Amino acid sequence: MKIARVETLRADAGWRTFSFLKVTTDDGLVGWSEYNESFGSAGLSSVIEALTPLILGRDPCRWEEVTAWLQVMTRQSRGGLNQQAIAAIENALLDIAARARGIPVAALFGGPIRERIPVYWSHFASYRVRNAAHMGVPAIRHRSDVARHAAEVKDRGFRALKTNILVPGPDGHLFQYTPGFGRHAGWPELNWDNRLLAELKAHLRSIRDAVGPEMGIHLDTNFHFRTEGFQRVAEAVAPFDLTWLEIDTHDPAALATIKRMAPCPIASCETLHGRREFRPFLEHYAMDVGIVDVIWNGLGESMKIASLCDVYEVNCAPHNFYGNLCTMISAQFSACIPNFRVMEIDIDSVAWRDEFTAPPVIEDGELVLPTGPGWGVEVNEAAIRARPPK
Repeated sequence: MKIARVETLRADAGWRTFSFLKVTTDDGLVGWSEYNESFGSAGLSSVIEALTPLILGRDPCRWEEVTAWLQVMTRQSRGGLNQQAIAAIENALLDIAARARGIPVAALFGGPIRERIPVYWSHFASYRVRNAAHMGVPAIRHRSDVARHAAEVKDRGFRALKTNILVPGPDGHLFQYTPGFGRHAGWPELNWDNRLLAELKAHLRSIRDAVGPEMGIHLDTNFHFRTEGFQRVAEAVAPFDLTWLEIDTHDPAALATIKRMAPCPIASCETLHGRREFRPFLEHYAMDVGIVDVIWNGLGESMKIASLCDVYEVNCAPHNFYGNLCTMISAQFSACIPNFRVMEIDIDSVAWRDEFTAPPVIEDGELVLPTGPGWGVEVNEAAIRARPPK
């Protein structure tokens, strides 16, 4: 069996684009993966297409060899878009390798350790502040809306949620505070002030009061501060018993200083590529939970990252804010690693997301691992092609 054709497909997903990779073998077997180029990865499809000649004619079931070959051929520009392109190819080849044997991808890694995977509702309230019109749901404008939505998430059986920093704007309506991504004033300085911290505490209080003491609350602060600001945020969140405070930084020593003074666990590393980038964070004991993006790293490399984290007594959680196929890929990772913490999942999305790939089954706050071959789900290529990006 040889790789005969590689195709990239893109579909409208409202405020973003869902991208898919289809790899076809010379005997007609097809493997799929999903990747993301809507958030800091512009041009990723072009990189995949540029790497395609390097893999045509190779055996997809020898996916480790193919991945190693691509790493060699991109060694002088390791990481970044090259790594994300290799990951997309690797994940599609894993789908083929499992389907060729009639087994789930998890079986290629020794089978699942768990078949029910605890999940948390990600981007709680954030999408409804920014993108409610795309989803056809009421917009969140005020703290009272946040509280009602938090109660709804709990009533739907979720045991945890993750939110971002939501503060009132000049019109009095909430907006997502994101200077680290340049969406409003505050970049590149990334400074904090007392008013911002007061609004953050009001936001967390509205959630905690609505869901009670037992439900998990995660706070994602991304790259929105420097070390000083992250330390002030860590102090501010102490009363709310966070499951974790999530921080993105490229300085492991700085993150370690925050972790030592924080009143709650610290999660980090979702933007890193490969074991080499994780290693200094582990050597500095800089985080309590390592967040691994299986879509950026590829499942094979992600398993190796998790093994490295395990050596340092660090549990892992997949970074998963994409479409349903990405969720299934991250679910295989979550099922197989021993040092698993909890799985991220976006519940809010455009209504037609489930046309591309069937939605995951979630019961009592747990994703039920599919048992079908490959990623366990089928991709509706016609539905993807019917919704070209706008």
